[in-house]
Amino acid sequence: MLTLNNIEVTYSDVVLVLRGVSLQVPPGKIVALLGANGAGKTTTLKAISGLLVTQEGQVSRGNIELDGARLDRRAPEEIMRLGIAQVLEGRRLFRHLTTEENLLLGAVAAGKSRLGVSLQAELERVYTFFPRLRDLHHRVSGYLSGGEQQMLVIGRALMAHPRYILLDEPSIGLAPLLVAEIFRIIKEIKAQSGAAILLVEQNARIALDTADYAYVMENGRIVLDGPTAQLKENQDIQEFYLGLGELGQRKSYRDVKHYKRRKRWLG
Repeated sequence: MLTLNNIEVTYSDVVLVLRGVSLQVPPGKIVALLGANGAGKTTTLKAISGLLVTQEGQVSRGNIELDGARLDRRAPEEIMRLGIAQVLEGRRLFRHLTTEENLLLGAVAAGKSRLGVSLQAELERVYTFFPRLRDLHHRVSGYLSGGEQQMLVIGRALMAHPRYILLDEPSIGLAPLLVAEIFRIIKEIKAQSGAAILLVEQNARIALDTADYAYVMENGRIVLDGPTAQLKENQDIQEFYLGLGELGQRKSYRDVKHYKRRKRWLG
């Protein structure tokens, strides 16, 4: 179990970004973290993966645990080797390397090459999820389409054979058909690999359709959580994240743009 216990995160010992965040990601489940830009979602993922150190951030209160062992004082490379891989927002690749070279770096970063793991077997496993990457294995990754690059960064994380995958905005900048394909594969990865996934996503509709459980974050706090089937029926979620009115009609941006004043969970 991956657990965040009442954590606070500060940058440069001054800026408080997360305020008492607690959440759990059970093994083999998909958990969504919803919220607007600036809510603290990406900071939450970086707190787990240890990447806060790259931005002078730290967990200043509370703790993060994996199966009871504390993570928040460990280095990012050690956290990765414990089975947690983060897929950063923006499809960050080694653009001068080929598709397959990018994938192999995912295994090397996790130390798999030193553990006698067959890299070819790991490649074949990734290619079963992303057959398109097999066809493009010699293509320089900088020339791939946005959807292909998103497949590649997820595939690179899978090369580490992680127990937990932290996915940051996988739908960003992609056409609807590609988004549907990426999320179909995400569910397939969970079903076939058994990896748990913590998913940060602004497309609340597809996130709730994909995840088993979800948390809603605003201003660095968790304001609502529950099974996704239950949250889909929540009136606030329908109105402020799915754009639906009381009778299920779609609402205009004009109707919802000042929603913060009306949210019941802020009362």
